[in-house]
Amino acid sequence: MSETASPARPPGARRRIWGWFFFDWASQPYNTLLLNFVFAPYMKELLGDGSRAQTVWGYGIGAAGLLIAVLAPLLGAVADRAGGRIAFVALFSVMYVLGAWGLWWAVPGDFNLWFVMGAFALGLIGMEFATIFTNALLPDLGTRDEIGRISGSGWAFGYVGGLVSLIFTLAFLAENAQGVTLIGSAPIFGLDAAAREGTRAVGPLTALWYVVFMIPFFLFVRDRARPDRVSVGQAAREAWPELKSTLKGLPRNPSLAAYLASSMLYRDALNGIFFFGGIYAAGVLGWSIVQVGEFGILGATAGAIFAWVGGRADSRWGPKPVIVVTVIVLALVTLAVIQVSREAVFGMPVPPESHLPDVVFLALGGLIGAAAGALQSASRTMMVRQSDPAKSTESFGLYALAGKATAFIAPLSVGVATQVTGSQQAGIVPLFVLFLAGLVLLVWVKPEGARPR
Repeated sequence: MSETASPARPPGARRRIWGWFFFDWASQPYNTLLLNFVFAPYMKELLGDGSRAQTVWGYGIGAAGLLIAVLAPLLGAVADRAGGRIAFVALFSVMYVLGAWGLWWAVPGDFNLWFVMGAFALGLIGMEFATIFTNALLPDLGTRDEIGRISGSGWAFGYVGGLVSLIFTLAFLAENAQGVTLIGSAPIFGLDAAAREGTRAVGPLTALWYVVFMIPFFLFVRDRARPDRVSVGQAAREAWPELKSTLKGLPRNPSLAAYLASSMLYRDALNGIFFFGGIYAAGVLGWSIVQVGEFGILGATAGAIFAWVGGRADSRWGPKPVIVVTVIVLALVTLAVIQVSREAVFGMPVPPESHLPDVVFLALGGLIGAAAGALQSASRTMMVRQSDPAKSTESFGLYALAGKATAFIAPLSVGVATQVTGSQQAGIVPLFVLFLAGLVLLVWVKPEGARPR
């Protein structure tokens, strides 16, 4: 992350960049611990069946995605006119913390599914909206040539945060069927393993982690001054007409339109892998939460390394080649994943005691983490290149809209396909189709965008 030490930057710039990095560090556990590797497979244990858990998970995340899609661009337009992006981050941080903490009440045999999924959705919405406003700060952190490295370093730093939180959770909190953690001890703080208090504690841990590590962000990150800023009320009144004007203008910028459509599809597929990876491993391979967590450690480590590497590649060759290569890798890995089960690997039957399915699935998880880290970083940089600097928050609101307008497609299609076929493996097939469609649309995306220079 040597770019933070550039001597050409004004005083305080290095602290501002590091403060911005800390949002990724603080917010990553919602993805790592809750969406992917601990709470998601715990849902399978709560509901007692992998297919039912995958269906419920898909519908719940899809519903949250619809709300995010509707509100994200409007909020972005309001923030661009009224300023105060940091205040918006603070508001949605409250939702993040309350939603994560609510998962403590997912008590085995005595839980309200509506409450649990509602709390999860509240925190997810808070995280996604806060991300819009922090992403919109990226263009102010460096030059056009530097933001690829800055974005990649931020993603890498975030992955490390997720990795540290995951290792802590597996070592000291999340218990297996025998009531012990990865290191063979009972959960710390006297948490009751029989009531799964160690696993349920990932909710409060995620909330507290965010509160503590967002302190550098709020201390060091500031909005740029806007002499033309208006009141929030006026900005809200003007947001919809301005957003309509922007949307009507998309056909005149086919590169931006193609990128929004492409990213809409491939990010939806990527989120689908994250959302269902843990549940898939638990249901198809019979992995425990601890085993899924070990899988997560490998994926997060690869993600951190390749987000950093991808940031360097982005700065050298631009974000488009990075996006193309990683989408191809993810599409192929998706096809490979559905060929791995406890009974067979790539069509080759294996005995029940074989560890080959576990080894292959771990290797595929490493590839997913590596490609995802580089893809997410490069996608954020590409949005900067395609957008109007005067409307950065609105642009990232549209980016969020692109990511969420069809965000229900991956989880709902996986949920429907799983329900119809009764097979978790068949339920994953729609993700490959989404990756492929996103790859095709990249043909029309100009690497440097089509805005006037």
